[in-house]
Amino acid sequence: MPKILSTSLYDPPYEMNQADITEFAREIFHEDFKDIDRLLQVFSNGEIIKRNFSVPLSWHSEGHTFEDKNETYIKHATEFGKKAIEACVTNHDFLQQSIPIEEIDALFFISSTGISTPSIEARIMNTLPFKSTTKRIPIWGLGCAGGAAGLSRAFDYCLAYPKAKVLVLCVELCSLTFQANDRSKSNLVGTSLFSDGVACALVVGDNVQSDQYTGKRAMPQLLGTNSRLLKDSEDVMGWNVQNSGLHVVFSRSIPNLITNWLEPIVSDFLLEFELTIDEIEQFIAHPGGKKVLDAYESALKLAKEKTTPSRYILENYGNMSSPTVLYVLDHVMKQGGQTNQYGLIAALGPGFSSELLLLQWK
Repeated sequence: MPKILSTSLYDPPYEMNQADITEFAREIFHEDFKDIDRLLQVFSNGEIIKRNFSVPLSWHSEGHTFEDKNETYIKHATEFGKKAIEACVTNHDFLQQSIPIEEIDALFFISSTGISTPSIEARIMNTLPFKSTTKRIPIWGLGCAGGAAGLSRAFDYCLAYPKAKVLVLCVELCSLTFQANDRSKSNLVGTSLFSDGVACALVVGDNVQSDQYTGKRAMPQLLGTNSRLLKDSEDVMGWNVQNSGLHVVFSRSIPNLITNWLEPIVSDFLLEFELTIDEIEQFIAHPGGKKVLDAYESALKLAKEKTTPSRYILENYGNMSSPTVLYVLDHVMKQGGQTNQYGLIAALGPGFSSELLLLQWK
């Protein structure tokens, strides 16, 4: 089965403390919310300590058109994505031998926070020595589920082409979508959660001699995937596209949806492999927020320690949308999985949808 040989992260340059972002939000919104002090508790209650942005906080105090924001997205997504790819194929935390970019057969690009045609991966490919026949697969609009879905589609590709070396690149610059004139509570909650991040993963098919690159170290093998769409749930999360840009849609019902909807999906998926959730030693969940992780624990009856890696990423990076689950995966892989240990990647996104992947370290 396909394997994940390497991951990499790129943290955008402006690290912000949650306390500073809280005061920024107070300054922006205090005239419009009489109960601003009560509402700002969402910043402290979310258990986020710091986040990374692609532009300084002062940039958000200035007026920017949708065009300005999108041009900034294209510039930084191209620059940051290039750096993440270079780091992934040379990451000696996982690889004892680098993989030449000329050997990459397909590049999946995942994003939902900006628009570009030609898409960002084409712009990156013009700055790195990819072969001209490398397949380009840009995927837009999967939001927080995008990182897990990108891995799933890379799994599918490597099943079809077992000699393939595939990159999954997730770039989200959520801070550039901030709407200073949006006085909705969804915008306030989004401001308390979202951040910028970039992550890349290298997936290879069965006929790639992976030991040549990783030695005898156990690496996560992808055993199977599951995609699920909840019908008629378009209003749960996503964007409202307006003249001023992308306005966040973020329903309060998300934790309840997880609690009531997710458990049978996970149980049925694991049953296909004659497994139960108790046999999953590495739970790699997209940390959409504190309440989302609480809902995972409640729905799946998980011990607190199972969500520790996800909580670590949430505390130190916030919710970066699609790259976030790859940040958790990178954290888990650096800890080192034991041979035959099972893992489960889980992420939720617009649709409303879920994406699951079963791993086993081999």
